[in-house]
Amino acid sequence: MPTHLSTALSQPTAKVGQEVELLVNARIDDKWHLYATDFSEDVGPVVFTLKFAPSAAYALVGKPQSVHSHHQMDEVFKGEVAFWEKTGQIRQRIKVLQPGPLAIKAEADYQSCTDVDGRCVPGNETLAFGPLQVSGAAAASAAAAPAAKPGAPVATAAAVAAPAVTAPAAASPVAAATPAAVVAPLAPAPTAVTNETTAGAPAVSAAVAAAAPVSDAGGLWSFGVLAFISGLAALLTPCVFPMVPMTVSFFTGAQDSRGRGILKAVVYGLSIIVIYTLIGVVVARLLGEDGPNFMATHWLPNLLFFVVFVVFGLSFLGLFEITLPSGLVNKADAQADKGGWLGVFFMAFTLVLVSFSCTGPIVATVLGLAARGQTLAPVVGMLGFSLAFALPFTLFAIFPSWLKSLPRSGGWLNTVKVVLGFVELMLALKFLSMVDLAYHWGILTRDVYLVLWVVLSALLGLYLLGKFRLSHDSPLEHLSVGRLLMAVLAFSFMTYLVPGLFGAPLPLLAGYLPPQSRHDFSLAAGGPAPPVQATANALGETPRFGDFLELPHGLQGYFDLPQAIRAAKQAHKPIFIDFTGHACVNCRKMEATVWSDPAVLTQLQNDYVVVALYVDDKTELPQKEWYTSARDHQQKTSLGKQNADLQVTRYGFNAQPYYVLFNPDDPTGKPLVAPIAYEPNVAQFAQFLKEGRRSYQARHGAVAAR
Repeated sequence: MPTHLSTALSQPTAKVGQEVELLVNARIDDKWHLYATDFSEDVGPVVFTLKFAPSAAYALVGKPQSVHSHHQMDEVFKGEVAFWEKTGQIRQRIKVLQPGPLAIKAEADYQSCTDVDGRCVPGNETLAFGPLQVSGAAAASAAAAPAAKPGAPVATAAAVAAPAVTAPAAASPVAAATPAAVVAPLAPAPTAVTNETTAGAPAVSAAVAAAAPVSDAGGLWSFGVLAFISGLAALLTPCVFPMVPMTVSFFTGAQDSRGRGILKAVVYGLSIIVIYTLIGVVVARLLGEDGPNFMATHWLPNLLFFVVFVVFGLSFLGLFEITLPSGLVNKADAQADKGGWLGVFFMAFTLVLVSFSCTGPIVATVLGLAARGQTLAPVVGMLGFSLAFALPFTLFAIFPSWLKSLPRSGGWLNTVKVVLGFVELMLALKFLSMVDLAYHWGILTRDVYLVLWVVLSALLGLYLLGKFRLSHDSPLEHLSVGRLLMAVLAFSFMTYLVPGLFGAPLPLLAGYLPPQSRHDFSLAAGGPAPPVQATANALGETPRFGDFLELPHGLQGYFDLPQAIRAAKQAHKPIFIDFTGHACVNCRKMEATVWSDPAVLTQLQNDYVVVALYVDDKTELPQKEWYTSARDHQQKTSLGKQNADLQVTRYGFNAQPYYVLFNPDDPTGKPLVAPIAYEPNVAQFAQFLKEGRRSYQARHGAVAAR
């Protein structure tokens, strides 16, 4: 946990009727901040709250006060927030009402966030103050203040309830998974994700705790590497490769000294990186908080990306040429001719413009894929792309003798361009598939998707073998070893895809294909073993939204949380919440490679009631179930919007996948163990499920789980 709390008393002793301060001290890790108590809960982040149990021994005086918290406008939440960095302190005054040693406990809910990758970690723990030694007669307490009655409502130090929900009074009791319908069965007010179990429950193992929640840093690194490889691919295009020796000769042939020439070459490379990274920054700023989800699931940007990728792919195949207006290129070139350090920058800018017809589709691909993730991804993508793109220009300028080792320009450059064209067409299908899934259009099923990929990869293999030529190709006199190896890869990929037409899960591509559902054919005996099939769970109710949503591997469950709660209570089982999405690549990977393992699937089918809550589904709900969320003051009318609002409101986490285990009979709604996000390790995920089951059984006085 990035926040570490400790407690203290303003004084060790007191008399009845005296006021004492309870101190909560926070130590916060570097690059993290902890939200304080003194800002409105309507802004969005979880406000620090202290919830005290009712007691006749003391009374709360006022609300908790944040000491020296920072206040500023938050551009993401569009409101003023208060927070601490490094250290923070909260003070709560109480009036002592009875003599004797006084031990006070309070439950703290809070949220810590980092600006490094936008991650937020909710916290929940029980704090103990004292004991405080109190002297004086009991009668004095009666005169001082009325004692709290046993069984009175819990006193809340800071009135932070669940973001209020405005819902019509006539709403159906079997409403969709809205906070209005969901929060009520769980608790009168939301609780943040707990990091410990309650008394009597076994502690979460280190393996499970380490997995919850995980950072997206690994995904960003992988995406950065992919963008770097894309930058290397851009270098091997006809628009860019011939410019390497031309540009390098400018730096080595100038009248500058060698040291100054090398410095200019470095500035030239850095200018390329700055230009492309600025493009990533602009895209990231335009996306905003809800941008990734909008870009990933709304029909307009997805269809736009689909068309753009198809156009760029056809351009790479030689159907037409995409160029920027000549006036723009000429103006940049004129600025470069003026020389000086500014001229070096404009030389880099001219290179970016001139090479647009080859690099534009690749840049659009990187940004298009980045837009489907977090807002930091476009910056990382452009940084990786531009680093690979600028590196050769800088290195060859510093070591000009290396130019002799470069292969000569020729027809092979157009081959690279054509290969990229086929890749663009294959990637275009991903965007069409996402909008098709989110809106349930049913025009691009898994079988149709696979057929198109099989045909495109087969055509690519035939092209590399020289079985046909395109308009800009030179005659192929002989087949090079490199071209032959690329053809082998293309046909190998095609061969891997073919069993998918007959029901094979294709786990390596699980995140990029439509989900595995109904097929026209089934694998014959002797093919890959099918995943373990789930047995019937005697669901009792027909799953709402089950006519267009389904769980993988034959699992039976729900897509509506109130239904799952009723079923879990009847079956005496804990609930497994899967916050997922149609556009969630990692969700499909988890289902294909982790859920399918018998160690996991057996537990899901036998030990839990599973509910999948899609945060990006566009299904419009009946008007009586609409509500306005106090978190962002937006009306939630669709299934996806209400599920997404539930995840952020209750658990303070807005990325998918996100897995929560909880007891349907627990009115507090606390998770049984710390929730986890993307966890590709089967053993870790199976242990997470075991710990949740053990915690559930311990709270019901059952025998420990196997």
